[in-house]
Amino acid sequence: MATFFMGPIALFDKSFLQSLTVDESVWFDHFFYSNICPLFYVETLADLTKGTTSTGRTAEDTVRIIADKTPVLGGAPCVHHRELVISNLMGQSIPMNGQIPRAGGRPVRSANGKRGLVFDESPEAKAFARWQQQDFQEVERAHARGWREMLTNLDLPATSAAMRALGINSRECKTVEQAHCIAMQLVHGRTLPFEQMALLFSFLYIPPDLQRLILQRWAIDQNRPLGEYAPYAAHVLVVEIFFQIALAASLISDGRASNRVDISYLCYLPFSMVFISSDKLHKKCAGVFLRKNQDFVWGPDLKSELARQNTDFGKLPQEVLETGLMKFAGAPLGEEGSLLITLWDRHMRGWRKRDENSVSLTPEAEKRLIEEMKALTKAPMARPSVDEEEVEVDQMAIQRLVPKRKGNWWLLPKDLKANDDDEPIGA
Repeated sequence: MATFFMGPIALFDKSFLQSLTVDESVWFDHFFYSNICPLFYVETLADLTKGTTSTGRTAEDTVRIIADKTPVLGGAPCVHHRELVISNLMGQSIPMNGQIPRAGGRPVRSANGKRGLVFDESPEAKAFARWQQQDFQEVERAHARGWREMLTNLDLPATSAAMRALGINSRECKTVEQAHCIAMQLVHGRTLPFEQMALLFSFLYIPPDLQRLILQRWAIDQNRPLGEYAPYAAHVLVVEIFFQIALAASLISDGRASNRVDISYLCYLPFSMVFISSDKLHKKCAGVFLRKNQDFVWGPDLKSELARQNTDFGKLPQEVLETGLMKFAGAPLGEEGSLLITLWDRHMRGWRKRDENSVSLTPEAEKRLIEEMKALTKAPMARPSVDEEEVEVDQMAIQRLVPKRKGNWWLLPKDLKANDDDEPIGA
């Protein structure tokens, strides 16, 4: 059995996933750990409002096709950036080093006393599974409409006034680098802190009662500059101000209503190692927001690489292919310098030595591990005492429903039998 690496954490947009075939999407899912951000969810549902295409494809067909390509093997749904900003402004730390912040997680304690954290199958994953069957619920449509309205129905007069209060002059801006520099100086400067906060409230539609709580919490912290007090909130404000400057300076077209949704993907860059997009706006703007240890990957380039993986792995004997991707495809194939190999070398250090210290589990040991993980998912909810709140968990289980086959590929062994109780197994 090959030692399996989950792959670099990848933020992707809808344009990239739509460009893939189902088989190519299998390899994307297999070689990356996806950050499935809420904007992808919202954009996908928004397609339900579109009519039938000239080829006869209905809106429901379009969404079903996207759902078929959505990652199922790995990855996690990310919390919406508005909720993360509010949490950050209320004093909660938001890691910005590539980890994916996700909601939920049941603290449990197993029969042997070990602490654990169980993530049940996410509502988003359940929704995409239903969408594959063209089963759409009105609550999902309403939820998506709400988020989309927040991103597209900006109060332009209030925003313009707040921008003027900060002394922003977009006419002096000639490049996206300059727009980013101006935004960074404004947000991370020590002048006009209240104007900064007011602008952030305006961009994210923070309700007045919540604004008061945030301002009270901020006052207790002596109104430190936003960049110090709430770094993630500051990042989101930089993205928003950058966008407004770039629009005013005609660096970004004001002719596409979807541009603000597209630019909001940059709010999720702190929670990834690579950002993959086929959108020209992202290609033009993402680079100025990347950390030094991040990469932007142009969607068409990765699509070609995934097509090559599909062809090369397809040459293996049928009996090997039927053992499932986890068995025979522990890492991508390719020469030095090829795109996937380069990304893995940069972000998955040690993967080339994966077999040196690997330990193979016996069938009995593997069965015991599966039973232990299943028991963890059924363990009772734990109520930690005050002195246990910061204790690290011993085990973590993420439950997923994974199809045995997708496209032309066996994701799981062909001869694998379904669980008797038809329940997902913790991963």
